[in-house]
Amino acid sequence: MAGGRARVAASILDADLSNLAYAVRRAQAAGADRIHLDVMDAHFVPNLTFGAKTIKQLRPRTELPFDAHLMVDEPGRFIDEYLDAGCDSITFHVEIEEEIVPTLRKIRGAGRAAGLAVKPATPLSALEPYRELLDIVLVMAVEPGFGGQSFMKDVASAKLLAARDLLRHKAFGGEVHVDGGVNRETAEFAGGLGVDVLVVGSVLWQKNHDMGREIRLIRALADEGYQYTLNDGVPPIPRDKMVTFISLPLHLAKRFMDEIEAGGVPVVMLRGDGQMNPDGVRDYDLLVPASVEALVVERHADERTVYARDAEAWREAFIAEHGIIAPPSHP
Repeated sequence: MAGGRARVAASILDADLSNLAYAVRRAQAAGADRIHLDVMDAHFVPNLTFGAKTIKQLRPRTELPFDAHLMVDEPGRFIDEYLDAGCDSITFHVEIEEEIVPTLRKIRGAGRAAGLAVKPATPLSALEPYRELLDIVLVMAVEPGFGGQSFMKDVASAKLLAARDLLRHKAFGGEVHVDGGVNRETAEFAGGLGVDVLVVGSVLWQKNHDMGREIRLIRALADEGYQYTLNDGVPPIPRDKMVTFISLPLHLAKRFMDEIEAGGVPVVMLRGDGQMNPDGVRDYDLLVPASVEALVVERHADERTVYARDAEAWREAFIAEHGIIAPPSHP
Protein backbone atom coordinates (compact mmCIF):
# COMPACT_ATOMS: atom_id res chain seq x y z
CA MET A 1 0.00 0.00 0.00
CA ALA A 2 1.45 3.33 -1.09
CA GLY A 3 1.98 6.16 1.36
CA GLY A 4 1.24 9.77 0.60
CA ARG A 5 -1.83 11.38 -0.90
CA ALA A 6 -1.57 11.02 -4.68
CA ARG A 7 -2.50 7.80 -6.43
CA VAL A 8 -1.38 6.51 -9.83
CA ALA A 9 -3.75 4.74 -12.19
CA ALA A 10 -1.75 2.89 -14.82
CA SER A 11 -3.41 3.15 -18.22
CA ILE A 12 -2.82 0.10 -20.39
CA LEU A 13 -3.78 1.92 -23.60
CA ASP A 14 -0.16 1.94 -24.83
CA ALA A 15 0.75 -1.50 -23.49
CA ASP A 16 1.10 -4.53 -25.73
CA LEU A 17 -2.56 -5.17 -26.50
CA SER A 18 -1.75 -8.75 -27.49
CA ASN A 19 -0.71 -9.52 -23.90
CA LEU A 20 -2.74 -7.32 -21.59
CA ALA A 21 -2.67 -9.89 -18.80
CA TYR A 22 1.10 -9.46 -18.59
CA ALA A 23 0.71 -5.67 -18.73
CA VAL A 24 -1.69 -5.70 -15.79
CA ARG A 25 0.57 -7.95 -13.71
CA ARG A 26 3.58 -5.80 -14.57
CA ALA A 27 1.79 -2.60 -13.51
CA GLN A 28 0.81 -4.21 -10.22
CA ALA A 29 4.36 -5.36 -9.55
CA ALA A 30 5.61 -1.85 -10.32
CA GLY A 31 3.41 -0.36 -7.60
CA ALA A 32 0.47 1.10 -9.52
CA ASP A 33 -2.52 1.85 -7.30
CA ARG A 34 -5.14 0.87 -9.87
CA ILE A 35 -5.55 -0.09 -13.52
CA HIS A 36 -7.07 2.49 -15.87
CA LEU A 37 -9.02 0.97 -18.76
CA ASP A 38 -9.58 3.20 -21.78
CA VAL A 39 -12.59 1.91 -23.70
CA MET A 40 -13.06 3.50 -27.13
CA ASP A 41 -15.71 2.73 -29.75
CA ALA A 42 -14.31 4.52 -32.83
CA HIS A 43 -17.39 6.78 -32.80
CA PHE A 44 -17.13 9.02 -29.77
CA VAL A 45 -13.36 9.16 -30.36
CA PRO A 46 -11.38 8.20 -33.49
CA ASN A 47 -9.89 5.05 -32.01
CA LEU A 48 -10.96 1.53 -31.15
CA THR A 49 -9.64 -0.42 -28.18
CA PHE A 50 -11.38 -3.15 -26.18
CA GLY A 51 -14.63 -3.75 -24.35
CA ALA A 52 -16.26 -5.45 -21.41
CA LYS A 53 -15.36 -8.99 -22.45
CA THR A 54 -11.65 -8.18 -22.43
CA ILE A 55 -11.96 -6.48 -19.04
CA LYS A 56 -13.78 -9.51 -17.63
CA GLN A 57 -10.94 -11.77 -18.77
CA LEU A 58 -8.38 -9.45 -17.14
CA ARG A 59 -10.24 -9.21 -13.83
CA PRO A 60 -8.80 -12.44 -12.32
CA ARG A 61 -5.26 -11.34 -13.18
CA THR A 62 -4.97 -8.72 -10.43
CA GLU A 63 -6.55 -7.54 -7.21
CA LEU A 64 -5.94 -3.89 -8.09
CA PRO A 65 -9.07 -1.78 -8.60
CA PHE A 66 -10.25 -1.45 -12.19
CA ASP A 67 -10.98 2.13 -13.23
CA ALA A 68 -12.90 2.15 -16.53
CA HIS A 69 -13.00 5.27 -18.70
CA LEU A 70 -15.71 4.84 -21.32
CA MET A 71 -15.09 7.03 -24.35
CA VAL A 72 -18.17 5.72 -26.13
CA ASP A 73 -21.40 7.11 -27.56
CA GLU A 74 -23.82 4.95 -25.56
CA PRO A 75 -22.39 3.96 -22.19
CA GLY A 76 -25.85 3.33 -20.76
CA ARG A 77 -26.58 0.69 -23.35
CA PHE A 78 -23.71 -1.50 -22.17
CA ILE A 79 -23.23 -0.43 -18.56
CA ASP A 80 -24.45 -3.75 -17.13
CA GLU A 81 -21.67 -5.53 -19.01
CA TYR A 82 -18.98 -3.31 -17.49
CA LEU A 83 -20.41 -3.76 -14.03
CA ASP A 84 -20.47 -7.52 -14.55
CA ALA A 85 -16.88 -7.40 -15.83
CA GLY A 86 -15.70 -6.22 -12.40
CA CYS A 87 -15.02 -2.52 -12.86
CA ASP A 88 -14.65 -0.82 -9.48
CA SER A 89 -15.23 2.65 -10.87
CA ILE A 90 -16.73 3.74 -14.17
CA THR A 91 -16.39 7.17 -15.73
CA PHE A 92 -18.02 8.26 -18.97
CA HIS A 93 -18.27 11.55 -20.84
CA VAL A 94 -20.71 14.36 -20.20
CA GLU A 95 -20.62 15.18 -23.94
CA ILE A 96 -22.68 12.13 -24.92
CA GLU A 97 -26.21 12.59 -26.30
CA GLU A 98 -28.05 9.95 -24.24
CA GLU A 99 -29.44 10.51 -20.76
CA ILE A 100 -26.72 10.63 -18.12
CA VAL A 101 -28.56 10.33 -14.79
CA PRO A 102 -29.85 6.73 -15.24
CA THR A 103 -26.34 5.46 -15.97
CA LEU A 104 -24.81 7.25 -12.99
CA ARG A 105 -27.54 5.84 -10.76
CA LYS A 106 -27.03 2.33 -12.06
CA ILE A 107 -23.29 2.48 -11.37
CA ARG A 108 -23.81 3.76 -7.84
CA GLY A 109 -26.66 1.32 -7.24
CA ALA A 110 -24.18 -1.48 -7.95
CA GLY A 111 -21.90 -0.15 -5.22
CA ARG A 112 -19.30 1.21 -7.62
CA ALA A 113 -17.86 4.72 -7.94
CA ALA A 114 -19.46 6.79 -10.71
CA GLY A 115 -17.74 9.58 -12.59
CA LEU A 116 -18.06 12.01 -15.46
CA ALA A 117 -15.25 13.17 -17.72
CA VAL A 118 -14.89 16.45 -19.61
CA LYS A 119 -12.96 17.05 -22.81
CA PRO A 120 -10.55 20.01 -22.86
CA ALA A 121 -13.05 22.32 -24.58
CA THR A 122 -15.98 21.40 -22.32
CA PRO A 123 -16.56 23.75 -19.39
CA LEU A 124 -16.69 22.23 -15.94
CA SER A 125 -20.13 23.78 -15.51
CA ALA A 126 -21.49 21.00 -17.75
CA LEU A 127 -21.18 18.69 -14.72
CA GLU A 128 -23.24 20.87 -12.37
CA PRO A 129 -26.60 19.12 -12.99
CA TYR A 130 -25.07 15.80 -11.94
CA ARG A 131 -22.87 16.82 -8.99
CA GLU A 132 -24.84 14.92 -6.32
CA LEU A 133 -24.38 11.66 -8.25
CA LEU A 134 -20.64 12.05 -8.78
CA ASP A 135 -17.86 10.24 -6.96
CA ILE A 136 -15.26 11.11 -9.61
CA VAL A 137 -14.56 14.09 -11.85
CA LEU A 138 -12.10 13.25 -14.62
CA VAL A 139 -10.43 16.19 -16.37
CA MET A 140 -8.94 15.41 -19.76
CA ALA A 141 -5.68 17.31 -20.24
CA VAL A 142 -5.43 16.06 -23.83
CA GLU A 143 -7.97 15.36 -26.55
CA PRO A 144 -9.33 11.86 -25.84
CA GLY A 145 -8.58 9.09 -28.26
CA PHE A 146 -4.84 8.49 -28.41
CA GLY A 147 -1.96 8.20 -25.98
CA GLY A 148 1.30 10.14 -26.04
CA GLN A 149 -0.15 13.65 -26.32
CA SER A 150 1.20 16.72 -24.53
CA PHE A 151 -0.31 17.91 -21.24
CA MET A 152 -2.51 21.02 -21.58
CA LYS A 153 -1.50 23.19 -18.63
CA ASP A 154 -4.10 25.84 -19.33
CA VAL A 155 -6.90 23.27 -19.19
CA ALA A 156 -5.55 21.79 -15.97
CA SER A 157 -5.26 25.24 -14.37
CA ALA A 158 -8.82 26.15 -15.28
CA LYS A 159 -10.47 22.93 -14.15
CA LEU A 160 -8.60 20.79 -11.65
CA LEU A 161 -8.86 22.85 -8.50
CA ALA A 162 -12.41 23.88 -9.38
CA ALA A 163 -13.38 20.23 -9.81
CA ARG A 164 -12.89 19.73 -6.07
CA ASP A 165 -15.85 22.02 -5.43
CA LEU A 166 -18.09 19.76 -7.51
CA LEU A 167 -17.40 16.99 -5.00
CA ARG A 168 -18.04 18.97 -1.84
CA HIS A 169 -21.09 16.79 -1.10
CA LYS A 170 -18.69 13.89 -0.46
CA ALA A 171 -17.38 13.89 3.10
CA PHE A 172 -14.83 11.29 2.05
CA GLY A 173 -13.88 9.45 -1.11
CA GLY A 174 -14.60 12.01 -3.83
CA GLU A 175 -11.76 12.00 -6.36
CA VAL A 176 -10.47 14.40 -8.98
CA HIS A 177 -8.65 12.56 -11.76
CA VAL A 178 -6.43 14.00 -14.48
CA ASP A 179 -5.85 12.05 -17.68
CA GLY A 180 -3.45 12.80 -20.50
CA GLY A 181 0.19 13.81 -20.69
CA VAL A 182 0.94 12.95 -17.07
CA ASN A 183 4.61 12.20 -16.40
CA ARG A 184 7.41 13.33 -14.09
CA GLU A 185 7.47 16.76 -15.80
CA THR A 186 3.77 17.47 -15.18
CA ALA A 187 3.00 15.55 -11.97
CA GLU A 188 4.12 18.29 -9.56
CA PHE A 189 2.00 20.87 -11.38
CA ALA A 190 -1.06 18.60 -11.26
CA GLY A 191 -0.51 17.77 -7.62
CA GLY A 192 -0.41 21.47 -6.82
CA LEU A 193 -3.95 21.69 -8.20
CA GLY A 194 -5.28 19.10 -5.75
CA VAL A 195 -5.49 16.07 -8.02
CA ASP A 196 -6.20 12.80 -6.25
CA VAL A 197 -5.53 10.31 -9.05
CA LEU A 198 -3.07 10.75 -11.90
CA VAL A 199 -3.75 8.57 -14.92
CA VAL A 200 -0.36 7.66 -16.36
CA GLY A 201 -0.07 5.96 -19.72
CA SER A 202 2.54 6.08 -22.47
CA VAL A 203 5.51 6.95 -20.25
CA LEU A 204 5.09 3.67 -18.35
CA TRP A 205 5.40 1.50 -21.44
CA GLN A 206 8.54 2.90 -23.02
CA LYS A 207 11.07 0.24 -23.88
CA ASN A 208 13.81 -0.31 -21.28
CA HIS A 209 11.97 2.03 -18.91
CA ASP A 210 11.79 1.42 -15.16
CA MET A 211 8.03 1.50 -14.61
CA GLY A 212 8.25 1.24 -10.84
CA ARG A 213 10.62 4.19 -10.58
CA GLU A 214 8.37 6.29 -12.81
CA ILE A 215 5.32 5.54 -10.68
CA ARG A 216 7.17 6.37 -7.46
CA LEU A 217 8.50 9.62 -8.92
CA ILE A 218 5.13 10.76 -10.22
CA ARG A 219 3.43 9.99 -6.94
CA ALA A 220 6.12 11.77 -4.91
CA LEU A 221 6.22 14.81 -7.19
CA ALA A 222 2.44 15.16 -7.08
CA ASP A 223 2.55 15.09 -3.28
CA GLU A 224 5.32 17.67 -3.28
CA GLY A 225 3.23 19.92 -5.51
CA TYR A 226 0.31 19.61 -3.12
CA GLN A 227 2.53 20.24 -0.09
CA TYR A 228 4.08 23.48 -1.31
CA THR A 229 1.21 24.88 -3.37
CA LEU A 230 -1.86 24.08 -1.31
CA ASN A 231 -0.72 22.91 2.13
CA ASP A 232 1.68 25.60 3.43
CA GLY A 233 4.68 23.31 3.15
CA VAL A 234 3.16 20.60 5.33
CA PRO A 235 3.33 17.08 3.86
CA PRO A 236 -0.12 15.79 2.92
CA ILE A 237 -1.87 13.30 5.16
CA PRO A 238 -1.38 9.81 3.71
CA ARG A 239 -4.56 8.76 1.97
CA ASP A 240 -4.77 5.39 3.73
CA LYS A 241 -3.75 6.51 7.22
CA MET A 242 -6.34 5.69 9.90
CA VAL A 243 -6.54 7.12 13.42
CA THR A 244 -8.45 5.96 16.49
CA PHE A 245 -11.44 8.15 17.25
CA ILE A 246 -12.70 6.28 20.32
CA SER A 247 -12.53 2.87 22.01
CA LEU A 248 -15.77 1.31 23.27
CA PRO A 249 -17.36 -1.97 24.33
CA LEU A 250 -18.51 -3.93 21.29
CA HIS A 251 -22.24 -3.15 21.40
CA LEU A 252 -21.62 0.58 21.73
CA ALA A 253 -18.85 0.58 19.13
CA LYS A 254 -21.16 -0.97 16.53
CA ARG A 255 -23.85 1.62 17.17
CA PHE A 256 -21.46 4.58 17.01
CA MET A 257 -19.82 3.19 13.86
CA ASP A 258 -23.19 3.15 12.08
CA GLU A 259 -23.85 6.75 13.08
CA ILE A 260 -20.50 7.97 11.75
CA GLU A 261 -20.78 6.01 8.51
CA ALA A 262 -24.25 7.44 7.90
CA GLY A 263 -22.45 10.73 7.27
CA GLY A 264 -20.34 9.28 4.47
CA VAL A 265 -17.17 8.57 6.45
CA PRO A 266 -15.86 4.98 6.48
CA VAL A 267 -15.03 3.44 9.84
CA VAL A 268 -12.85 0.42 10.62
CA MET A 269 -13.70 -1.38 13.85
CA LEU A 270 -10.86 -3.43 15.34
CA ARG A 271 -10.32 -5.27 18.61
CA GLY A 272 -8.21 -2.90 20.66
CA ASP A 273 -5.29 -3.40 23.01
CA GLY A 274 -6.72 -1.16 25.68
CA GLN A 275 -9.25 -1.55 28.44
CA MET A 276 -10.48 -5.02 29.38
CA ASN A 277 -14.21 -4.92 30.07
CA PRO A 278 -15.95 -6.87 32.85
CA ASP A 279 -17.47 -9.25 30.28
CA GLY A 280 -13.95 -10.46 29.45
CA VAL A 281 -13.74 -8.65 26.09
CA ARG A 282 -11.48 -5.70 25.37
CA ASP A 283 -12.80 -2.46 23.94
CA TYR A 284 -13.02 -2.09 20.17
CA ASP A 285 -11.27 0.81 18.45
CA LEU A 286 -13.16 2.90 15.91
CA LEU A 287 -10.68 4.07 13.29
CA VAL A 288 -11.45 6.88 10.83
CA PRO A 289 -9.36 8.22 7.94
CA ALA A 290 -6.84 10.74 9.22
CA SER A 291 -7.69 13.06 6.34
CA VAL A 292 -11.21 13.62 7.74
CA GLU A 293 -10.43 13.31 11.45
CA ALA A 294 -11.16 17.00 12.01
CA LEU A 295 -14.53 16.65 10.29
CA VAL A 296 -15.45 13.62 12.41
CA VAL A 297 -14.49 15.47 15.59
CA GLU A 298 -16.55 18.46 14.50
CA ARG A 299 -19.57 16.29 13.81
CA HIS A 300 -19.37 13.82 16.67
CA ALA A 301 -17.42 15.36 19.58
CA ASP A 302 -20.53 15.61 21.76
CA GLU A 303 -21.62 12.06 20.91
CA ARG A 304 -18.14 10.79 21.73
CA THR A 305 -18.48 12.21 25.23
CA VAL A 306 -21.92 10.61 25.62
CA TYR A 307 -20.70 7.22 24.39
CA ALA A 308 -17.72 7.29 26.76
CA ARG A 309 -20.10 8.02 29.64
CA ASP A 310 -22.49 5.25 28.52
CA ALA A 311 -19.57 2.82 28.41
CA GLU A 312 -18.69 3.53 32.02
CA ALA A 313 -22.32 3.18 33.08
CA TRP A 314 -22.58 -0.16 31.26
CA ARG A 315 -19.40 -1.46 32.92
CA GLU A 316 -20.69 -0.56 36.38
CA ALA A 317 -24.08 -2.14 35.69
CA PHE A 318 -22.48 -5.31 34.35
CA ILE A 319 -20.28 -5.72 37.41
CA ALA A 320 -23.25 -5.16 39.72
CA GLU A 321 -25.25 -7.90 37.96
CA HIS A 322 -22.64 -10.41 36.82
CA GLY A 323 -19.38 -9.57 38.53
CA ILE A 324 -16.18 -9.65 36.50
CA ILE A 325 -15.76 -12.42 33.96
CA ALA A 326 -12.18 -13.52 33.34
CA PRO A 327 -11.06 -13.20 29.71
CA PRO A 328 -10.71 -16.46 27.81
CA SER A 329 -7.28 -18.01 28.04
CA HIS A 330 -5.37 -18.78 24.85
CA PRO A 331 -2.77 -21.52 24.57
